[in-house]
Amino acid sequence: MEKWDLGLQGGAGLGLDGGMGSILSREATVAQPGFSRWLVPPAAIAVHMCIGQVYGFSVFKKPLAKVLGVTGPVAGDWSEADVGVAYSIALALLGLSAAVFGKWVERSGPRKTMVASMLCFCSGLVLTALAVKWHQLWLLYAGYGLVGGVGLGLGYIAPVSTLMKWFPDRPGMATGMAIMGFGGGALIGGPLAEELMKFFGSETSVGASEALLVMAGLYAVSMLFGAVVVRVPPEGWKPEGWVPKTTQAKLVTTASVSVDVAWKTPQFWLLWVVLCMNVSAGIGILGQASPMIQDMFKVTPAAAAGYVGLLSLCNLGGRFFWSSMSDLTGRKGIYCIYFILGAALYASVPWTQGQGSVTLFVVATGLILTMYGGGFATIPAYLRDLFGSYQVGAIHGRLITAWSMAAVIGPQLMDRLSVANKKSMPPEQAYNSIFHLMVGLLMVGLVANLLVRPVAEKHHVKKTS
Repeated sequence: MEKWDLGLQGGAGLGLDGGMGSILSREATVAQPGFSRWLVPPAAIAVHMCIGQVYGFSVFKKPLAKVLGVTGPVAGDWSEADVGVAYSIALALLGLSAAVFGKWVERSGPRKTMVASMLCFCSGLVLTALAVKWHQLWLLYAGYGLVGGVGLGLGYIAPVSTLMKWFPDRPGMATGMAIMGFGGGALIGGPLAEELMKFFGSETSVGASEALLVMAGLYAVSMLFGAVVVRVPPEGWKPEGWVPKTTQAKLVTTASVSVDVAWKTPQFWLLWVVLCMNVSAGIGILGQASPMIQDMFKVTPAAAAGYVGLLSLCNLGGRFFWSSMSDLTGRKGIYCIYFILGAALYASVPWTQGQGSVTLFVVATGLILTMYGGGFATIPAYLRDLFGSYQVGAIHGRLITAWSMAAVIGPQLMDRLSVANKKSMPPEQAYNSIFHLMVGLLMVGLVANLLVRPVAEKHHVKKTS
């Protein structure tokens, strides 16, 4: 039985004798004998649940669109589409910062990266609060989008690469554990923001600025907890009793490919398209979830916030369930399920609206979100299968640029087309044509996934004798 030892005796685990630089260094996070790898998932979730607040951003859309009018939009207020741009910028910066800082994350280790993520993400929330207070749209974009987006990218990839090192025996499950916290961020963030805005709201304020400041403080504490607990395994460590397979599946390599070579292969770009299409089709629903269900079924803002939380739960659960299933079915097979079943569900959503069945609508979109989350959680293991574990974190960081593109495609299609459609049809019907468009995006992803083949041997890192 493993000992639950944080390795803090005498300050050795944190390197307290060497100042702040030693505390944050990768060397200070190397696990001591007896450390349980099962302490790492809570550390990863503590960070991902915080930065996953971005998935609950839609609860701020309507309040931020009436900051001046309070009870309703007036001249000078931002539009919901204007507010939604901050969401797209944040997710775009997530991918770009992950790509740019991927090698730095591998060198610096998870603790330094998590602290840097906390500083950027929580500072972004503070700047967003100021943007609301001063009603400056550019500051909203700079704070939540640019600064907060960098925090998202750093906080996203560090726990993923760390958990994959701790669980080489179950890579799909490991990435599911790492990323399910991110998918569950709105489960806490959405209802929390709604309740805080109610608490701080008044006849002269929607309460958003104060809510964002409180959330920044709470998230800072949680993310620092994750940074303190996290560890990396010692060189050459492997799970007790685990013997790596000497034979391999067709798409699973025992060789390694460097990040600078991997991104030049057709397999990398096929997976880029796979991730981009899967994310584009799901992220639009998350970004517009609260206004969408209010428009389509006339539910209350509180019920809409609950729907956002439910989607977050589906997103969270799907990340663990589907990625764990991929250890049994293979990554290529599981993505075929995502695309085919997802397309069928998207095609059914307009019918649920026509029937006036909010229950069927919630079930269909909830299932879609499980596979959206599953796609995120499975892609690191897919990369590991094709390119090996060497520099897989940096390769993952570059692949997440597909998320950056999807963060523009999905939300902007949903926001802009729904606004345009509302000019010529009832609001409850404005989203139907968009759902059909999402079916097309998933079919493109399916074709890309079917084209994936093993990486050519010429790209493998040559072993030196």
